[in-house]
Amino acid sequence: MTDTVLVPELCRLPARELAALIRRRALSSREVVSAFLQQVDALNPRFNAIVSRVEREQVLAEADAADAAVARGDALGALHGLPQAIKDTAPVRGMRSTFGSPLFADHLPAADAIMVERMRAAGAIFIGKTNVPEFGLGSHTYNPVFGATGNAWDPRFSAGGSSGGTAVALALRMLPVADGADMGGSLRNPAAFNNVLGLRPSQGRVPFWPRGDAFAGQLTTEGPMGRSADDLALLLSVQSGYDVRAPLSLDGAVPDWHDRLERDFAGARIGWLGDLGGHLPFESGILALCESALARFGEAGLRVEPVRTDFDWERVWHAFTVLRQFIIGGKHGAHYDVPASRALQKPELQWEIEQYRKLSADDLYRAALDRTAWYDCLLGLFERHDFLALPTAQVFPFAIEEHWPREIAGRAMSSYHRWMEVVTPGTLSGCPVISLPVGFDGRGLPMGMQIIGRPRDDLSVLQLTHLYESLSPFLRMAPPALRMD
Repeated sequence: MTDTVLVPELCRLPARELAALIRRRALSSREVVSAFLQQVDALNPRFNAIVSRVEREQVLAEADAADAAVARGDALGALHGLPQAIKDTAPVRGMRSTFGSPLFADHLPAADAIMVERMRAAGAIFIGKTNVPEFGLGSHTYNPVFGATGNAWDPRFSAGGSSGGTAVALALRMLPVADGADMGGSLRNPAAFNNVLGLRPSQGRVPFWPRGDAFAGQLTTEGPMGRSADDLALLLSVQSGYDVRAPLSLDGAVPDWHDRLERDFAGARIGWLGDLGGHLPFESGILALCESALARFGEAGLRVEPVRTDFDWERVWHAFTVLRQFIIGGKHGAHYDVPASRALQKPELQWEIEQYRKLSADDLYRAALDRTAWYDCLLGLFERHDFLALPTAQVFPFAIEEHWPREIAGRAMSSYHRWMEVVTPGTLSGCPVISLPVGFDGRGLPMGMQIIGRPRDDLSVLQLTHLYESLSPFLRMAPPALRMD
């Protein structure tokens, strides 16, 4: 299962290397874009990762314009001449942006999201959008506008979500690097399900706009997905930095950390949270894969230790669900109040709105206190550990026809998203969290492990990821659709 694949040679190169070759005129943007379009044409009909595709002539015209800019000696951005497909929860000016909802099936935004605006300014060429669940709700990518996205390793199974289209496009080399967004694991779960990397940056690192509330709605963040720590660093340097429209965004863009990814981690400590002291059920095999991956760190000189805490994990789940309902219910309630529009909302969205309307001010206050208590507990854990680790998902990829797992290891799931409860400690922390690939089940379907870094220490998370690339073979493996017969 090495990376000997039936892929255009250019699609196998890292994003950073492709951008450098375009800048040096060793390759043209037209050549690079054409290679990726060839890959999309070959595989997308089977996997349905990229939607709302831009006409080929328009894309190639933009590639030619990018090449002309290189020839003129213009100042070039970090993504100059590279093809990109933006997650369909982010508006792109003049491009069909549906959010996976029939209510927005023909929506053409008048303005870019901040992240999109920055990627456009960095020279990216947009070839379409990546598929999502309706309004990004649920860690399984299907919607009534475009249908379901199949897992890159077997399209009969879920791609995860909500950045499922992004993860599949990356795994199948249809994109060199790509964006995603994460409230309840949406950068992490699809990365795990498709054997790529998904980084949820520190809260505020990537300013989020357009938005409703600019102050209380601090669960969602956008960020990069890729196949190497170096490519994540490249895209994060483009996406990050303060914007006045996002008043809680962090000051200053992160530099391109390309030259700072090497680090000696000897003696660093990773705390293994596992199943949170028996609080979470897991499908058989997941914990073992994560522990095997952690052993690789141990062999490299890091100290891996189990972590036990008496924190009440039910408080984390309760805080997450209440704050999530507050954000989602308020945002989408207007459509719920119109019967014809409500009929076009998925049942899970209707449930979120109904739960939101039952909340009291006291519910919100207690959720905020519970989130704060968890953060304080986390700070105590980071006094003894440099990183914390736990699985990325509680189940392996499931059948694509199944909307969500109703049961794990004999334990019933109380809602459409409780099967992803394992991501909530990372979300509520506001800390940087990445999903690293850790191996496969007996069917050849991938799994991942979350690494939570200290507050605002995105660099250390990327450095640990860079080390892991040298210790683990998984990022060098290719899905069956790309392997030689």
